[in-house]
Amino acid sequence: MTVASTPLTPRQGEILEFIRHSLMEAGAPPTREEIARAFGFRSLNAAEQHLQALQKKGLIELVAGTSRGIRLKETLLALKEASDDLGLPLIGKVAAGSPILAQENVVKRPAVDPAMFKPRADYLLEVRGMSMRDAGILEGDWLAVHKKAEALNGQIVVARLGDEVTVKRLRQKGSRVELIAENPEFKPIVVDLKREPLQIEGIAVGIIRPAL
Repeated sequence: MTVASTPLTPRQGEILEFIRHSLMEAGAPPTREEIARAFGFRSLNAAEQHLQALQKKGLIELVAGTSRGIRLKETLLALKEASDDLGLPLIGKVAAGSPILAQENVVKRPAVDPAMFKPRADYLLEVRGMSMRDAGILEGDWLAVHKKAEALNGQIVVARLGDEVTVKRLRQKGSRVELIAENPEFKPIVVDLKREPLQIEGIAVGIIRPAL
C-alpha cells in the first residue's frame, strides 16, 4: 500500500479521482489538456504542477515522452498473487492460433477485482511493444479487457488477424478496417474484410501497471 507522506489538498484529491475515473471509463489516463479543461485551469502548467505534487506524494508516476503518461501507484493497483480460482487471468504471449484464454497462455491470476472496470473485465493482457504509447499503454502494462466480439469505431480493441493478436484503435468503414497505432512510428494495419478475416477478441476497459 502506498501512502502519501503529507495529506492531499482538496484539488489534488479531485484530480486523483479524475485520473481514476478516466482509467476506468476511457481505458486510458487523461492528458494535461483534459485535466486543465475539466478543472478550469488557464494553463497546462497548472495541471502539471498538481501532477508533480501527486508524484512527490507517491500516488502517481509520470512517464516522460507521452501525453498520457500517468500511472496510479495506490492501493487499487497494488497487486498480489491469488489462488487459481480468484482474480483475473493474466495472458502473456498468445500462442499462434490458440484461443486467448487457453490455459497455455495464462501466466498467472493477479488478485484484481473484475468489477472495478466498466464494463467488467474478463482478463488482463500483458502489453508488448510501444505501438500504443500515446494512449498511455506502455510495454509491460496489463491491459484490462472485456471479452466482446464487436466494437465501436474509436475503441481500443484486442484483435486477431490470422495467428497474431494485437492491441490497436479500431476504425471501420464498410469492409475496410484500419487498426491504428497510437505512435507515429507505426503504420496502420489495413484489412479488407472481403479478403481476410478479422476477429475482435475484446475491448480495452482499463490499464494496470504492475509493481516492479
